[in-house]
Amino acid sequence: MTQARIMLLTTSILAMQIALVNAQALPSSAPKGQQQALVLSGHVVISGNPTAYLIRELPVSSFPALPDAVQNDLNKRGCAIPQTYEAHRPENVVHGNFEGRGASDWAVLCAAQGTVSLLVFFDGSTQPAAVLASAPETERLQAHDSSGVLGFNWAIDPASPQQIAEAQKGVMPHPPTLDHDAIADTIVEHKTIYHLYAKSAWTLVKLPD
Repeated sequence: MTQARIMLLTTSILAMQIALVNAQALPSSAPKGQQQALVLSGHVVISGNPTAYLIRELPVSSFPALPDAVQNDLNKRGCAIPQTYEAHRPENVVHGNFEGRGASDWAVLCAAQGTVSLLVFFDGSTQPAAVLASAPETERLQAHDSSGVLGFNWAIDPASPQQIAEAQKGVMPHPPTLDHDAIADTIVEHKTIYHLYAKSAWTLVKLPD
């Protein structure tokens, strides 16, 4: 197959996927007037070859449970919320007791000006208590289907003490059971690490080798 035909085929696949993602950008139950998802597309060079990618982002307004102060800060930063290629509902905005038992905190993946950051807002905070990780958005891509088009692969979730205890099976001596949540930081289908706030500092949960 000639290079021109390869590029034409890639362009056609990309166009069809953009149309599909736009059609599925928001669930049918989304409030009337809510902003549509933004679909970012382009190419990155892998092993000398241009490779297409698609990233779907949702506006902050897609997460009405976020406290007003957190929404305001995210909007000031120009944040959109990137969605993984396997997302079936709005994701990457999570709630948990990350500061300590009984707390009511939020963690968010914020995409702004080409960079994605993991921000944590403690209960009642108007600004992030921490930026736990940050990376160019195009460095968080991977292939996931036969088209070869890359998708976003960074996901966050709350991790309960029970989930952390399960993840730490095999660690000896076995760590004590936690009394509050951690943040699961995942490369989809590859690896999960856990951010834990304890003794006024963020650390990574020790996992089996």
